[in-house]
Amino acid sequence: MTDAERLDTLEFKVAHLERAQQELSDVLVRQQQDLRRLQDRLDRLHQMLENLQQPAQPQDPFEIPPHY
Repeated sequence: MTDAERLDTLEFKVAHLERAQQELSDVLVRQQQDLRRLQDRLDRLHQMLENLQQPAQPQDPFEIPPHY
C-alpha cells in the first residue's frame, strides 16, 4: 500500500468518524430536549396531584346543608 493510499484511507476514516460524532451529538441534544420536556410535564402532573390531595376548605359548622 502506497503512502497516498494510506493517507486516503485515513482521511476516509476520519471523515466517517467526524460524521458519526456529529450524528451522536445531534441525538444527544434531542434526548436532552426530550428529557427537559418530560421533566416539565412530570412537574406539572405532580403539582396537579398535590392540588387534588389537598384537603377541602372547611365549611362553616353553622351552615345548613343544602338538602335541609
